[in-house]
Amino acid sequence: MLSVLAIPAFNDNYLWLIHDGEHAAVVDPGDAAPVLAALETHSLSLVAILLTHHHADHVGGVQSLLRRFNVQVFGPRNEPIAGVTQALEEGDIADLPELGLSLSVLDVPGHTRGHIAYFAPQQRWLFCGDTLFAGGCGRLFEGTPAQMAHSLAKLAALPDPTEIYCAHEYTLANLRFAHEVEPDNAALTARIRVEQAKRERGEPTIPSTIGLEKSTNPFLRYREPAIRQRLIAEGRMATGQEAIVGFAALREWKNTYR
Repeated sequence: MLSVLAIPAFNDNYLWLIHDGEHAAVVDPGDAAPVLAALETHSLSLVAILLTHHHADHVGGVQSLLRRFNVQVFGPRNEPIAGVTQALEEGDIADLPELGLSLSVLDVPGHTRGHIAYFAPQQRWLFCGDTLFAGGCGRLFEGTPAQMAHSLAKLAALPDPTEIYCAHEYTLANLRFAHEVEPDNAALTARIRVEQAKRERGEPTIPSTIGLEKSTNPFLRYREPAIRQRLIAEGRMATGQEAIVGFAALREWKNTYR
């Protein structure tokens, strides 16, 4: 039986450990120390490393782990990352035979140019790095609004029960912004109460689900009339402008929102 273990790192990162009680694969190990501690605590042997993109808080622990474990390192074909042994792009499969797990690869540029995500269709798990967050999406450091909107639409097309294992605990901040954008969304108001309670208990808000994001995440809902009207009222887009202008305006607004 496979399960996913959250490893907190830095201030707000989650490193994900997929394991069967004996073998484990780690997703985006920005720091080796907490990964090594988790492996020891749970008596697990590392068999693979999965990378979504090149940022240091996602790859910084790779070399230290490789000094301890001779394992495959899966990563995006279109980003130069030291240590990658199997470069992947959309349509490829990351096979982890020790875990009996096969992950489908999706190209999801926007946050970075070569960002990828991993989807486990049987388990309905999505490891999406910094593309889709609970209640939000990643900043556009290298990609365009059109790329990110397309990437998010691709993820939103996955089955609603799909669990989203994103890389940061940004949920409450994202939902505060979402409520600013769409204050009359009852599902969003209810979600804020639920997620606040989790954080007060010291629990992670991740994983989310695709279905929950589609009902509450403004970056999946930017075509909704209420959000368009809010952007127009704020002077961030004009009546009649195409939807992607609204998406770009929404991302720019979030960049400066406090």
